Amino acid sequence: MDVVLTVVVPVYAVADYLHQCLDSIRAGLTPEENASVEVIAVDDASPDDCGAMLDAYAARHGDLRVVHLSSNVGLGLARNAGLAEARGRFVWFVDSDDVLPAGSVRAVLERLAETDPDVLLIDHLRMHEDGRLQTDASSALLAGPPDRHRLIGLQHTAWNRIMRRDFLAKHDLRFPAGWYEDVPFSNPVLIAAERLDVLNRVCYHYRIGREGAITATRSDRHFEAFGQWDRFYAWLDDAGADPALRVRVFTLMISHLLVVAGNENRMHPSRRRAFFREIAALHRRHRPTGYLPPAGASGLKHRLVAANSYPLYAALRAGYRLAGLRRRGTQRTPAVSPDIPSAPQRVKTTSIP
Repeated sequence: MDVVLTVVVPVYAVADYLHQCLDSIRAGLTPEENASVEVIAVDDASPDDCGAMLDAYAARHGDLRVVHLSSNVGLGLARNAGLAEARGRFVWFVDSDDVLPAGSVRAVLERLAETDPDVLLIDHLRMHEDGRLQTDASSALLAGPPDRHRLIGLQHTAWNRIMRRDFLAKHDLRFPAGWYEDVPFSNPVLIAAERLDVLNRVCYHYRIGREGAITATRSDRHFEAFGQWDRFYAWLDDAGADPALRVRVFTLMISHLLVVAGNENRMHPSRRRAFFREIAALHRRHRPTGYLPPAGASGLKHRLVAANSYPLYAALRAGYRLAGLRRRGTQRTPAVSPDIPSAPQRVKTTSIP
């Protein structure tokens, strides 16, 4: 039987979550459905027992292909290694600490058979370490018929889109090395798709707050986001994207980088000024004709970036944080900082070269 779907699972230092992830992929499939799916796990020179766990899992179940990399290359290049081995007509990148809820693969297979898209977008829930599930605010964008300008606002991740393999080859779409590797991959995937479809169903549980994820790691490697956005804009220039879409993408980019700048879990206070300056430089490089800052507090921060005014940004941020502390004191519930919106463009890695 022909392989319809290849699920690529990059693996790095996730021994506590690996079996749950792998078990969830094939759970509940009929023998015929199971035969149409292949799972390729890429051991990115994991420093824990993941490599041995994968070999044992493959020997026990017989339906897992394992690729062992000789050195750690990072999430993006590990995904590329799995893609190079794929035989399915479609490919789905699933992170090895995440979970597919029951029926997800069956629902995806059925929708792929119905619409035969270049790219199929799916919904997800955010999964906390205590097991609590939370709806993502971006999920509302999946309602209604596929609209590229609206859907570009979804999280720019690899795991919320299932892609035709020959479509990726035609457009030479692969992941770059480094952190924020999803930026110059996932955005072009959505923009280049001629047949774009949406499955408005929760098919993915995205784990947040895990120790080792870059969303919870303070590091200068967050500065790699700027190079990734530059790579995306180089692609965008070649693609000749329409002006309205460029404005939409630019607004999302600045908002994304402001989330990173304001996130205490990612940005050390001593590096926030330098990061803000890089946002301002990126703003100057890529600001499109017709761009206007958004309304409200978000737009005010966009204007401060345009003016390269870090002192005013820092004062504004301090005011928001103080107001948040006061709300927490009176309401006894966590307040959402304007720097960390409820549905940020989050990027996670399981492989840190």
